[in-house]
Amino acid sequence: MNFGVDKVKAAVIAIDLHRGHMDLSVATMPVKTQAQADRVLGNASRLFGWCRAQDWPVIHLVTTYRDVPEIRSNPFWRTRADDPNATRKNVERHNIQGSPGCTVMPQVIDPAKDWIVNTKKRYDCFIGTDLDFTLRAHGINTLIITGVNTNSCVLSTVSAACSRDYAVIVPSDCVDTMDDPALHDAALLCIRTALGFVMTSSEVMSLSDLKKAP
Repeated sequence: MNFGVDKVKAAVIAIDLHRGHMDLSVATMPVKTQAQADRVLGNASRLFGWCRAQDWPVIHLVTTYRDVPEIRSNPFWRTRADDPNATRKNVERHNIQGSPGCTVMPQVIDPAKDWIVNTKKRYDCFIGTDLDFTLRAHGINTLIITGVNTNSCVLSTVSAACSRDYAVIVPSDCVDTMDDPALHDAALLCIRTALGFVMTSSEVMSLSDLKKAP
């Protein structure tokens, strides 16, 4: 399959697959159901294992704030904290450094191999982090973007990656949202229309031009 690059050199971007979203016992912004969390984590775990076998780095982006002012400096988020019906009503308590939410879910991380970028503070994973530097330093030209939420952090990061001239692949069963499912679908439609390729994780793993040479 033609991804628009001469030779694919890929990395996985795992966005906020941490306890703050995916562990419903401690999450401040949980996905809606345990089944939803289990489905995304299970699919991502299988895909990440396959990608590690191709010698592709798996990079975990973890939202982490020093304090509440770093959160409240975003005008829109201040309004969410004041709305008891908003899915982001707990934004001022979300992933303060040292809290349980800042831990990557064990199902999807290999501590011996994976990289962690824990300076993410906004939807776009490139803003305020060294992600772009790391990718360029390792010659990465293709990003397999996974995680939550499809309609905020995933969509924003995909858009930013496209604008930075990375090829982008989004495995549709390795992303999801704590918001309305229709927003998940709408985000995937935006991505496949203008920003990157959308396919299932099984389809990603079946592509012959992505497989490591024997």
